[in-house]
Amino acid sequence: MTMRTMLLATAAVVATSSFAYAADQQLSGTITAAGKALDGAVVSAKREGSNITTSVYSDAQGNYYFPPMPAGKYSVWAQTLGFEQNKANVDLAANKRQDLSLKQITDTETRWKQLPGELVWASLPVENAQDAHMKQLVHNNCNGCHTPSYPFQFRFDATGWSRVIDLMKVIGGGLPQDRPANQIMQMNQKGISEYLAKVRGPNSVMKIAERPRPSGEAARAVWTLYDVPRVDGTGAAALPKSNADNDGSNWALGTPSKGGLIIHDDQMDFDGNIWFTSNSTNSLVTVGMVNAKTGEITYKKVPRATNAALAAPTHGIARDQDGNIWFDVNPGRRSLGKLEPKTGKITVYPTPDTMTPLGGAVTVDVDGKGMVWASAPAGVVRFNPKTLEFSEYKTTQYRRPQGVGGTYGAAADRNGNGYWAEMAWDTIGKADGVTGKVTEIVLPENKKIRDFLTPEQVAAYGKVTDISTGNPYPWAQGPRRMGVDKNGDVLWVGNSWGSTLAKIDTRTNAVEMIPFPDDSMQPYHISVDTKHNVWGNLWTNDQIFKYDPATKKWTFFELPVRGTEMRHLTVDEHSGSLKVSMPVYRTNQMGLMQVRSEDDMAKLKQMAAK
Repeated sequence: MTMRTMLLATAAVVATSSFAYAADQQLSGTITAAGKALDGAVVSAKREGSNITTSVYSDAQGNYYFPPMPAGKYSVWAQTLGFEQNKANVDLAANKRQDLSLKQITDTETRWKQLPGELVWASLPVENAQDAHMKQLVHNNCNGCHTPSYPFQFRFDATGWSRVIDLMKVIGGGLPQDRPANQIMQMNQKGISEYLAKVRGPNSVMKIAERPRPSGEAARAVWTLYDVPRVDGTGAAALPKSNADNDGSNWALGTPSKGGLIIHDDQMDFDGNIWFTSNSTNSLVTVGMVNAKTGEITYKKVPRATNAALAAPTHGIARDQDGNIWFDVNPGRRSLGKLEPKTGKITVYPTPDTMTPLGGAVTVDVDGKGMVWASAPAGVVRFNPKTLEFSEYKTTQYRRPQGVGGTYGAAADRNGNGYWAEMAWDTIGKADGVTGKVTEIVLPENKKIRDFLTPEQVAAYGKVTDISTGNPYPWAQGPRRMGVDKNGDVLWVGNSWGSTLAKIDTRTNAVEMIPFPDDSMQPYHISVDTKHNVWGNLWTNDQIFKYDPATKKWTFFELPVRGTEMRHLTVDEHSGSLKVSMPVYRTNQMGLMQVRSEDDMAKLKQMAAK
């Protein structure tokens, strides 16, 4: 049996929600605080025995309206930043209304634990150039792997923070734990430790940053979160287990840990079900599916060549024009996998032995001509689904005096060209699908950081010999995972360290840098809708964003759970309405967001008034 023709059966099906009741019950109510209506509070409801949580927001009058839901007994809770969570039980067969009153949090540490990553970051003070320098180093080297809201739940003195750095400077970026120490963290360890002890030490006093509560379009969002069972790590059985005690639903408990996670990227099929990849060691799942109607979780497994008890890991995922799902998979050699959703059939296509396998932080995309593109260690590969032929395109400067780079995100445009991000070098590679020519587009430096450093500091960084994905210069942009406007000629790049979007004209390669409203905002993956709106996940913020290039307007949608760390996002319009799906990483959930119109809200208000 060759990998090319490997067909695999479902490893397990976990029916985590098998209810089939009609969705014809509406829940509504009012959220107040100190007797006054509270706008922009998130209200969540979860039916007894279900793995589905639905969340909405209170409007300007403090009223909330759920979409029709099945009858049953529900837990209902409300919360917002600065206020305690309040929870109630509702039986929709008897009661269609539940008012909730929230109390203000008076304890500073509890308020701090509530914060999403970007407010934690915004709350860390900067009093001088040294503070700004050290804070940026943490932003690039630490926030590049996890949200700051997790480690900064805790307080340490300079010695304690230095011990944390001792561990973190030798891990990260997907590299082995015994890799050489991150040179930039090593050379600045004392300064970073002293800064962190100053701002988050035993005696530090925090002035907590604020952000507006959701309003307007953001407050009309409806979130559906599907719990995916966590699994044991490397055990042969890898049996499903329940979520951790802190599942992210109560913000006052802080950002949850991420043990047992199995989700990474997502893609909706033509029936609206959400498929996800798993890059964690386990014996159950290579790719999984969430039934968007019932919440049922289905697992598909490609066994590893060296140990069939374990599932081959995967990372990126995309859908082609015919509805097939494409993903990278590593049964022994990192290859391209094809899933046919209707039949469940999986076929694995390895690259030829004379060609590089897939690699890097693999992202998969499909161009306007039906070709499948995927990240490779030093560029991208293209696959022709009709001829089953691969082509490869490589960067011209893979090895440099400052170290070895690598591919992060990949994308493809409507004209058949492919793109990849060289995150360490702030460079976007472009492969001409017709001529095979490779062009490299260099992003401008983050001048806000470069310009305040002294010549001596800049010279010291020039001596670093290991600039890589997890070891960037302070002034780096950090291009991550990209998205192409398939109805236009623009490549959009999320720059995680520079807190910017790069808008690249795919015809001329001209670059325009667009800063986010706040430099604590870190984009990860980009998806573009048919109206040219740019969607992305702010992975340390517990938010997703929409940017309208025509009006230059930003809209931020707040997730109802804490510690999301989303690494992927998909905008889908196949059903005729726009849906945004994403893996909600630390909480091990798949998320689905839809935005109701003003007319939708008016109809719900009329229903509630009857």
